[in-house]
Amino acid sequence: MAQANGSGDGKIALVTGGGTGVGRGIAEALSAEGYSIVVTGRRPDVLDAAAAEIAGRTGGTVRAIVCDVGNPDQVADLFAAVRTEFGRLDLLVNNAGSNVPPVPLEEVTFKQWNGIVAANLTGAFLCTQHAFRLMKTQTPRGGRIINNGSISAQTPRPNSAPYTATKHAITGLTKSTALDGRMHDVACGQIDIGNAATDMTARMSTGVLQANGEVAAEPTIPIGHIADAVVYMASLPLSANVLTMTVMATKMPLVGRG
Repeated sequence: MAQANGSGDGKIALVTGGGTGVGRGIAEALSAEGYSIVVTGRRPDVLDAAAAEIAGRTGGTVRAIVCDVGNPDQVADLFAAVRTEFGRLDLLVNNAGSNVPPVPLEEVTFKQWNGIVAANLTGAFLCTQHAFRLMKTQTPRGGRIINNGSISAQTPRPNSAPYTATKHAITGLTKSTALDGRMHDVACGQIDIGNAATDMTARMSTGVLQANGEVAAEPTIPIGHIADAVVYMASLPLSANVLTMTVMATKMPLVGRG
């Protein structure tokens, strides 16, 4: 069992998309720091299993609540449950997201476009709205929001227009949230992740399309590096903020011309 270091003792954190991958890694790392955790996602069996396993490893409180973050009614119910059970929220990690198959821009369907905008952008906005309402009125006042931007918030991959558009939009949401949150002691930052080892990036080892048309394998990094970075961002006092951070595989083709 991991032992809590104490930086999150008595604090409440909500991690969207917390049942698998990066979100689950973040949730476990925060739990190990003493946070009480709420993980949310669309699949109850996955969420329940993740919550039980995290709690078993850390000894912390981990609550699973099913929610489609693109649905405003479900998001309202999610935050009502957080308020009822915990009375406050200290940290929101907007991690939930999805992608569409890597096809040429002109072949993306309207349904695919709407789906990814709802999951990646609308969901983060709705959760941020509700977090604001709770954080600005709770005592002690304030809190922190950390958005998962992805390196696609900086640089696109081929055939990724919907995902890249939503992640660039997340950068705008992060900056607006940081600005509007100042007067309410709500800090907001963004972590841009490059090739964390998850099911979504498993294909990196066999080769993915590059900007020059070639297919090449890319390195990945353990989720733990991402989780540690989020723990650091969350550990700062509300008078300090990491506005943007990029954590990436050193040798992945991002910097320069590939």
